[in-house]
Amino acid sequence: MTVIRNNWTRAEITEIYNSPILDLIYRSATVHREYHDAQEVQVCTLLSVKTGGCPEDCSYCPQAARYHTDVKVQKLLEVDEVITAAKNAQESGSTRFCMGAAWREVRDNKDFDKVLDMVKGVNGMGMEVCCTLGMLTEEQAQKLHDAGLYAYNHNLDTSEEHYDKIISTRTYDDRLNTLSHVRKAKISVCSGGIIGMGESHNDRVGMLHVLSNLPEHPESVPVNALVPVEGTPLEAQPRVPIWDMIRMIATARIIMPKAMVRLSAGRITMSFEEQAMCFMAGANSIFAGDKLLTTPNPEVDRDKDMFQILNLKPRKSFKDATKPQVSFEQIPV
Repeated sequence: MTVIRNNWTRAEITEIYNSPILDLIYRSATVHREYHDAQEVQVCTLLSVKTGGCPEDCSYCPQAARYHTDVKVQKLLEVDEVITAAKNAQESGSTRFCMGAAWREVRDNKDFDKVLDMVKGVNGMGMEVCCTLGMLTEEQAQKLHDAGLYAYNHNLDTSEEHYDKIISTRTYDDRLNTLSHVRKAKISVCSGGIIGMGESHNDRVGMLHVLSNLPEHPESVPVNALVPVEGTPLEAQPRVPIWDMIRMIATARIIMPKAMVRLSAGRITMSFEEQAMCFMAGANSIFAGDKLLTTPNPEVDRDKDMFQILNLKPRKSFKDATKPQVSFEQIPV
């Protein structure tokens, strides 16, 4: 069995990342089969519960208030709207429901209370519930845990060296501190990044190096290909080559064997064959539904066809994990 390590060097990761592509895929596929069922892929749904108007300047994001995009600002959804969306996702085969809010940070107000009620409701349905709400304090992370939150997403986005070319309104340490607060609250950590933002291959290795050397590996590592959006600073970036996605996925799988490696944004331009190569390399999760927050995503029926063609089966909620227990009466769903 491959040993779980938290002391990878950049040189070691670089050597893995740059190895001949077929050797790399063979190695990652072998590691994948040691820790996971290779035919099993988790289907997740990501819903924007509060859209647009964000004060951050993330160069890739159409929800930043300072950029002129087609995204319309939308206030926080009502709890019953979110529960209905979660039910629809569950009926379509999703076992993990993620809620995203275009906030810089969580604030202790009525909106956060409403999000806590959303978490309680979705958790009560037996789905893994995940949130991505920006920066968190220790106390806020604990409140989310107590409400039944299973996972929290907070991506590093890129390497520390490339970071200030993409974002200036928060620091790399801000992101790492939030991950620390999430871990301390005993919430599952979801953290990965985006490729195709003008970074070098060394930057990609740098991001994986940080993730793989955390005291505990993230349980979930999303690998996103940039979806360029008109009106953002990165609108003219070329499409990420599929082989770059495969290298990222395979390297993440080898150095973080137990993690769920999530084939996230960018699938809209990928053929079934290209996605199959990503699954071969160690990806074992996708996001379903026609949108990922505000960017396009393959339709559910198309994903169902892909699962049938590739003989994939959906992963159940809370596999190899303990469902969060909450001590209060759940919101009716």
